[in-house]
Amino acid sequence: MTSTHVDTEATISFDEVMASFDPVMGLEVHVELGTNTKMFCGCATEFGAEPNTQVCPVCLGLPGALPVVNEKAVESAIRIGLALNCEIAQWCRFARKNYFYPDMPKNFQTSQYDEPIAFEGYLDVPLDDGSTYRVEIERAHMEEDTGKSLHVGGSTGRIHGATHSLVDYNRAGIPLIEIVTKPLRGAGERAGEIARAYVATLRDLLKALDVSDVKMEQGSMRCDVNLSLMPKGETTLGTRTETKNVNSLRSVERAVRYEMCRHGAILQQGGTILQETRHWHEDTGVTTSGRVKSDADDYRYFPEPDLVPVAPSRETVEELRATLPEPPAERRKRLQSEWGFSDLEMRDVLNAGLVDLIGETVAAGSTPETARKVWLGEVARHAKQLGISVPELADKGLMTPAWVAELDTMLAHTYIDSNGLKKVVPRVLGGEGSPKEVVDANGLQAVVIDDSVLEVAVDKVIEANLDVAQKVRDGKVQAAGALIGQVMKEMKGQADAGKAREIILAKLAP
Repeated sequence: MTSTHVDTEATISFDEVMASFDPVMGLEVHVELGTNTKMFCGCATEFGAEPNTQVCPVCLGLPGALPVVNEKAVESAIRIGLALNCEIAQWCRFARKNYFYPDMPKNFQTSQYDEPIAFEGYLDVPLDDGSTYRVEIERAHMEEDTGKSLHVGGSTGRIHGATHSLVDYNRAGIPLIEIVTKPLRGAGERAGEIARAYVATLRDLLKALDVSDVKMEQGSMRCDVNLSLMPKGETTLGTRTETKNVNSLRSVERAVRYEMCRHGAILQQGGTILQETRHWHEDTGVTTSGRVKSDADDYRYFPEPDLVPVAPSRETVEELRATLPEPPAERRKRLQSEWGFSDLEMRDVLNAGLVDLIGETVAAGSTPETARKVWLGEVARHAKQLGISVPELADKGLMTPAWVAELDTMLAHTYIDSNGLKKVVPRVLGGEGSPKEVVDANGLQAVVIDDSVLEVAVDKVIEANLDVAQKVRDGKVQAAGALIGQVMKEMKGQADAGKAREIILAKLAP
């Protein structure tokens, strides 16, 4: 136990930590798989359904209900393992992980213990300065998610201070993959950055595999941060704490740095670290104590008697390997070359999560440059005002790749100019229609390119200026300038002067 004379919630500066200690991390990422049904039953997995409407005797753990393994979830687990350069087990089993918790209706979690589906892999993680850090993967194993507790009546949303608790079992039984790293050493002062970059790289990989929507804000991907400190020069691992369910990239980095500073303060005071789980508080950027952390033996793992072993054939594994997409890092390099973006431009695109949107916009007919400028410019500015990210804005259908390509076409033909773009985008985002519909409905054209509209205006000007028209017919081509000026006036400056000249000379040819 930590000495009573030690303030376990005190912190020291990050520089003080780095002067005396080396951090060691272990990251456990839980990923909800995007299957239509749960891991061991046929219940739906739709996010946001009414509480306790997606349950059955199996996922509620009722007596006599028997589980059946979701084949699609197993295939997804194998594909994830292959993408992480893991070995795939020829034979593995599920196990019962026994512990009581209100959102565990069976009082045990069906998981994998010493026989994971995938093991001994790695993921190369690009860092902000262009260097790469290799994260060694210990295992990726299958399990089921728990239900969700809602604590009511308190000020923090946690059980302490609440008047009562509610449990929603819709999430209980949703297929999960837990990806566990080996201890990450040598990260030094970049530990937080490396943790963030690893989770970001893993998220991109899982999204490319199309096995999960990886929406951290909805809990379909979440990270547990294990951290300990070693005095410099020593090799024995320190006691770790586990900060649970961190659900944003920024918070992963902040949680690592905060725990480093908290551990450092305890150790400098001569105290010892309590092995425990910690809760991350997004609003204050601190962790608070949860419960004493159990070791594996405390969970009394034993093989699940109601499920047969999983034994994928080597042929099946190779067939699944053939379905793996182009690795995200390689794809980004290829697209950057194809699009002609500088390193800085590509970094901005990556940071905004716009690689796929720009790719879809280019496929819809836009130039890469205009696609980048529109998404990162006017659209991003209005997304910020709405308090959402650009990808979220696109997901809601407020702006689509096809519409950005339409804006590109109008800009290229000077149907609208940059000032017009600033007027069109907010109206499109406001639901007034496609860019073309908005431009036409509000008279936002910079130049009218419709020949039939121009011809009507030319005819009207010729009829009103017959003497000038006759001069053009007589070969005085320079007189056409007066007529062009009248057409521009008639079109309120929205006519293409070159196109108007062509039409005038064609109509007044001798």
